[in-house]
Amino acid sequence: MNALLFGLNYTPEQTGIAPYTTGLAEHLVRCGHEVTVITGFPSYPQGRVPARYQGRLQQRERIRGVDVRRRWHHVTSGRSAIGRALCEGTFAISGLSAMGIPRPDAVLGVVPSLSGGLLARSVAWRFRVPYGLIFQDLMGRAAAQSGVSPAWQVVSGLRAAERWTARGAAAIGVIAEGFRPYLEALGVAPERIRRVRNWTHLAEPTLDRAAARERLGLPQDAIVCLHTGNMGLKQGLENVVECARLSAASDRGLLFVLMGDGNQRPYLEALARRYSLPNLRLLPVQPAEFYPSMLAAADILLVNQRSSVVDMSLPSKLTSYFAAGRPVVAAVAAASETARELEASGGGLVVAPDEPRVLLKALESLADNGVRRSELGESGRSWAARTLSREAAMETYDGLLAAVLAAGSTAERAVNGSTSTSLTLPNQKEPTLGRR
Repeated sequence: MNALLFGLNYTPEQTGIAPYTTGLAEHLVRCGHEVTVITGFPSYPQGRVPARYQGRLQQRERIRGVDVRRRWHHVTSGRSAIGRALCEGTFAISGLSAMGIPRPDAVLGVVPSLSGGLLARSVAWRFRVPYGLIFQDLMGRAAAQSGVSPAWQVVSGLRAAERWTARGAAAIGVIAEGFRPYLEALGVAPERIRRVRNWTHLAEPTLDRAAARERLGLPQDAIVCLHTGNMGLKQGLENVVECARLSAASDRGLLFVLMGDGNQRPYLEALARRYSLPNLRLLPVQPAEFYPSMLAAADILLVNQRSSVVDMSLPSKLTSYFAAGRPVVAAVAAASETARELEASGGGLVVAPDEPRVLLKALESLADNGVRRSELGESGRSWAARTLSREAAMETYDGLLAAVLAAGSTAERAVNGSTSTSLTLPNQKEPTLGRR
């Protein structure tokens, strides 16, 4: 089976969607299939392309058996509607070069970027093959909820584009059940929507707690409250900075650490300088091999989102947070996908967003109760082992791709009575993706 996968983000990007798109492509290769990925040049979350990739319109690489074809696109460090539109538009145009590759058996598009979905439908139409979509975020919802404050025309346009890409898909995978109502409202039949899961890709720590803290310059006796990943508008991390400011006066031993990058980092750094907070550290993105040790060096792991963020996304960092065995405190809307996932796992506490005093109260309660921290951390670790293993997640993606292939087989038989390739694993009633 030859699979063609569109996704703007791919390795060597270490955070966000890239690890999951990469993992899926490499899983298909391990199953014995040929996989081509059309992707962009790495730039997330820093908003800049590494020197070794700069100045190129395209590049082809072979990465762990995957044929990776990078295409140029506009890169912006901001979140303006114009900048995002340029990014999407340029990748959509450059990605059309996939029209010239050998005919695939199936096409998959990862959303976001929205251009990944647009390309999947366009190229699948060109080759007359079925396509599927994987929704990691809802772009229309994101525009309305992330804090960018777009014009209504932008939200309407994104929704129309999502409708066009989704309604033609043979099958759609969603990483959160809360995405279903939105897609059904776009006209997608419920039976074509499948739950897929991201998985924990956290390795074992290479340094013990004391050594990791020494490397980061963190005091050994502090209660470290760590937030990792993107620093964007959606995260609303000024809430955490204000929480640190309130905590500085109480001298409870809390140390707030923000690790990552993004378009809001300069603003957060300016806030930190303004308040001269001794209990707040901003650290750069750490090497992937050190990330597990960094999580293990923390006492409490933070998720923070604006109150407007409800059903647009599910933070990818949660899979690693749970596996780290540390309690999670999430300042998020009670109706959000993040809150649902945290409550299902039993791995932490959900508190009101945009309320720094409420966040501080929850952190202080855990700081004073080591037993409770351990209980929550172990619950999260157990949830990750049961639900977020790579094997369990890949079964859901296998089912998604098998549904896409089955739709193609049905369509071809209806046209000319022929039979196309179908893949079936033993002991399963519906077609799922197996080894070739």
